[in-house]
Amino acid sequence: MKLEGIDIDGTLSDLESSLQQEKDLSPSLKSLITVLILLVKLLTNRIGLNSDNSSKPPSTDQKKKKKRPRNNSKRKSGGQPGHIGTTLKQVDEPDEVEQIKIDRRTLPKDKQYTEIGFEKRQVFDIYIAREVTEYQAQILQDENAKQYVAPFPEGINKAVQYGNTLKAHCVYMSQYQLLPYKRIQEYFTEQLHIPLSQGTIFNFNKDAYERLKPFENIARDKLAASEILHTDETGININGDRHWLHCNSNQDWTYFLPHERRGCEAIDEMNVIPRFEGVLVHDHWKPYYRYDCLHALCNAHHLRELVRACEQDNQLWAEKMKYFLEELNDVVHESDGCLSQAATEQYQKDYKLILKEAEIECPEPDIPKEKGKRGRLKRSKSRNLLERFINYEEDILRFMKNKGVPFTNNQGENDIRMTKVQQKISGCFRSMEGAKIFCRVRG
Repeated sequence: MKLEGIDIDGTLSDLESSLQQEKDLSPSLKSLITVLILLVKLLTNRIGLNSDNSSKPPSTDQKKKKKRPRNNSKRKSGGQPGHIGTTLKQVDEPDEVEQIKIDRRTLPKDKQYTEIGFEKRQVFDIYIAREVTEYQAQILQDENAKQYVAPFPEGINKAVQYGNTLKAHCVYMSQYQLLPYKRIQEYFTEQLHIPLSQGTIFNFNKDAYERLKPFENIARDKLAASEILHTDETGININGDRHWLHCNSNQDWTYFLPHERRGCEAIDEMNVIPRFEGVLVHDHWKPYYRYDCLHALCNAHHLRELVRACEQDNQLWAEKMKYFLEELNDVVHESDGCLSQAATEQYQKDYKLILKEAEIECPEPDIPKEKGKRGRLKRSKSRNLLERFINYEEDILRFMKNKGVPFTNNQGENDIRMTKVQQKISGCFRSMEGAKIFCRVRG
């Protein structure tokens, strides 16, 4: 790795070689220098991480990427023929019609004029206002002074209450647009002149949460019976404590669950993956492999890790594998997900050839294992990545063989992205109940 023109890895390697040859240094000083070298390596590796070679989001990149130059094209800028735009179109039945008459005094007086029609122009606008509906139930009284009151419509239970449209609007602003309760309260007070407490907004969200329970059960069953299932998880802050938001989804259904655990305990509680028999797409989180179904790994993660291995560890095989996966993805996309048998076999041979070269470039550690030490020898990040490509070949290349299996787990990652936005806006969930409300309504 190079930093401001300095070859950090080469400098540290020379320093380690000199340290080994130095015989006059005390063991304690030698150990101290070794620890310092290790710290420098860790810190420089961290400096070199960005959104291209790790799971860090683009917002953390210190240097913003330059936009790629546009390819030369004879097409004009803007929407192309056939593109569906969002231009306003006139409606057949406007809410209000205002006719504009010609002031005949401005016309020449020596001519006769006949009306032949109108030129129409429409203005789209909104009208924000409070609407209060009063229900007056008739009261009848008989000769014995007994009174009879007409029944109010279902749901009209109080002298004054909020309507369902207002409640739905509140839930939409809170759970979809992610506005804090205080800003929603200000909006209703200042724009609509409707007093609304933050506790009332929470009650609206809780009511929506309870009403959506049947929908959530349907979503879980639909996902468990589907052919492709995306799954992912991300850390969330609940009142200062680290929890996890789990997501199971496909193109039609999404199910979220907040949980204290990241692994199988939460997955079992969701009760989707334990019943699933299709292809599970994920980012190689090991607990997913405890469930008996086919697996497909996210190659977007692999591409970033391959870039890191190439940039920081100078692994040539990683660069070859990156180009191989990108080319294969383009070929599969162009063939509508159906490669011929001959093409599939050829790409598998090319894959194995790259791994064969990688074994020479990035071999297993040959340091003798210490006596009494359990477990396997520590590997470098590049070696661990290589072993994943060796051991999980079928899951990495499943997008090539199974039509419908995607190249990445972008579906799952996109579904949990707005959770990160919510955490940036609000900082945390105040309670587990609030997190559950967000997850069910958002799903």
